[in-house]
Amino acid sequence: MTELWNRFDRMLVFDTETTGIDFARDRIIEIGAVALEGGAEAGGLDLFLRLPEGRRLDPFIVNLTGITDERLAAEGVGDDEAARAFTELLEGAERPLIVAYNAQFDLNFLYGLLQPQGLAGVLKKPRFLDALTVYRDRRDYPHKLENAIAAYCLEAVNSHRAIDDARAAALLLEAMAEERDDLERYIDLFGVHPKYGRSGRKIASVTYRPQPYDRRRPLYERT
Repeated sequence: MTELWNRFDRMLVFDTETTGIDFARDRIIEIGAVALEGGAEAGGLDLFLRLPEGRRLDPFIVNLTGITDERLAAEGVGDDEAARAFTELLEGAERPLIVAYNAQFDLNFLYGLLQPQGLAGVLKKPRFLDALTVYRDRRDYPHKLENAIAAYCLEAVNSHRAIDDARAAALLLEAMAEERDDLERYIDLFGVHPKYGRSGRKIASVTYRPQPYDRRRPLYERT
């Protein structure tokens, strides 16, 4: 990923597990992140977040992630602690890049975590890269993280646990860069559903373009 490291001094690959997909109602229950500098791991976090009093996980989420109400109660931290821990991973970086697989989803939930703590301003400096957008330009449907892991024969798993999926996304990014070194062309460029468009809050620095399922031209060449 030579071009990326020429432009950025720290790369933060992260993932979230949430109570659902509604940005207004649901919340993060686990956040995992890997900080990279020069291609080497330079820190990270893996935190469970407590649920508000009286709220319980949907059985579907428990089955998907293996995370239980009991584990969140025993091991979870407050939103304030989780928000501070995430922002600390960006401290000292002059040119940070934040990466996620389906970044629009994770960034919206991340904003929902940081904003009530007065820490959303930390997202003004980083640039953003959506590994899902890149993968859609490389392989045909389906486009889940587990499909990408299989397509590139990576020694990783899509466990629906945040830290595992963050590390898998980092490995995927390296594999896609080895295949074609054009990742810098996807900075702040997110593909969206051709019919339904963007989901969630618009990120001011990001350009959104409809991303069809045919792969005849990469998204950055489409207008």
